[in-house]
Amino acid sequence: MSDISPAVPPETDTAAQPERRRRNGGRGVERSRKSGASAYLNLVNSLDKSRALSPEALEDIHEASLTILEEIGMDIMLPQARERMKAAGAEVTPGKDRVRFDRAMIMDYVAHAPSTFTLHARNTLRNVAIGGDNLVFAQIASAPFVADRDGGRRAGNQEDYRKLLKLAQSYDIIHTTGGYPVEPVDIHASVRHLDCLSDLVKLTDKPFHCYSLGQQRNLDGIEIARIGRGISMEQMEREPSLFTIINSSSPLRLDGPMLQGIIEMSSRNQVVVVTPFTLAGAMAPVTIAGALVQQNAEALCGIAFTQMVRKGAPVIYGGFTSNVDMKTGAPAFGTPEYMKAVIAGGQLARRYRLPYRTSNTNAANTLDAQAAYESALSLWALTQGGGNFIMHAAGWSEGGLTASFEKFILDVDMLQMVAEFLKPLDVSADALALDAVRDVGPGGHYFGTAHTLARYENAFYSPILSDWRNFETWSEAGRPTTYDHANRVFKETLKHYEQPPLDPAVSEELDAFVARRKAEGGVPTDF
Repeated sequence: MSDISPAVPPETDTAAQPERRRRNGGRGVERSRKSGASAYLNLVNSLDKSRALSPEALEDIHEASLTILEEIGMDIMLPQARERMKAAGAEVTPGKDRVRFDRAMIMDYVAHAPSTFTLHARNTLRNVAIGGDNLVFAQIASAPFVADRDGGRRAGNQEDYRKLLKLAQSYDIIHTTGGYPVEPVDIHASVRHLDCLSDLVKLTDKPFHCYSLGQQRNLDGIEIARIGRGISMEQMEREPSLFTIINSSSPLRLDGPMLQGIIEMSSRNQVVVVTPFTLAGAMAPVTIAGALVQQNAEALCGIAFTQMVRKGAPVIYGGFTSNVDMKTGAPAFGTPEYMKAVIAGGQLARRYRLPYRTSNTNAANTLDAQAAYESALSLWALTQGGGNFIMHAAGWSEGGLTASFEKFILDVDMLQMVAEFLKPLDVSADALALDAVRDVGPGGHYFGTAHTLARYENAFYSPILSDWRNFETWSEAGRPTTYDHANRVFKETLKHYEQPPLDPAVSEELDAFVARRKAEGGVPTDF
């Protein structure tokens, strides 16, 4: 069994070691955190959720969204989907893509979606509960570029793709992979999904994602997930084991591959995450309220369609509303506007009793203060706003264009801090420590008390990257920055990676399936 505790590399900063022995220079960055193997496997956010909208404003957005679906409608760019919608009672414009939806019909179908469900992994310890107060973190997905300080920014490739999967496996706080953390363009697109999904089964034992980019890719992804778990298709339909992200083509459009993905996944009771990408001022109205109205209309349309395909199929309400830089048109993340939209999106999802997907975002081009503060603001908003399924939680850089190895480590550290913050405060008689206070009395200290000595190793969270040495010791060690520490830590983590065990029969069946599908040509491509 692989070590599933948070990976903390051993001491490597030898320059500072003698100095630490000679004087009290403060705690070094590499002190190990001793924690149980399941420290971060199942997170619960029991805090009261913040509100960006009053109850009246929430209803105003809800009603405006339904007005859009009734009066303007959505372009549904797949004849098969339009037929299903028409059979469900939607108004389909003959010879056109436009479909309009009665508001009562939309709400009736949305009501069939489950409020909570379990996403199953091949290692049952990695199963994740979705919805309610549960909090699940997924690795960055779909970046075209990858970067580290040594190699710089480069096109996605299979070697880096596999390294990022190994990092995701190494930390409990990463509960699922997202999609491909980076797109490995050195694998031909016709068979890329086969190699990538096979790697997801072999290099991790966590739940994973398949892209909805055509029917056959969905079918292959479903079969690979089934093989990986070593179960029948009947059991897989009872136990959702794969998820896909369905993005609307904002404004007000669902394209063919996305709709096909809903049909293939929902019909087999697999997880669909419906996520409009509504950037205020670009693909959505420039006001955050207007962008939220459009987000909600697009999300409700997709969610209702999952239930038209199969009532009770698991689905997640996704929100990805942010703003753009009105001077350049570039997307902006981790902004006050993004924070408001995240919190309001959580209110909308809870109104419909649906799990809520949001994201840890930033627009920084390197590992700097901007990367940290924009991500910190994103994490604050999604935690206070009641996010359940957090995409791009670790590794996102450059507005999602780059998967950064160093940013992955920084994010892991921040995610673990969030998890520690969410732990309920212990107010037991032992934690209240009255006996320790009696022992010390006025004017004493607690360093040597029995109460402290019994708890000091695990009393507080030990950050992966924070350097708490004093200035002199830090200077003598070469004045390492957070970027330096993160670069070293990801390399050390990869050195200590352990591949999770996989039944040889499962591995053989998986290899045979991939080989057969490659021999058949994979999937058609345009290049």
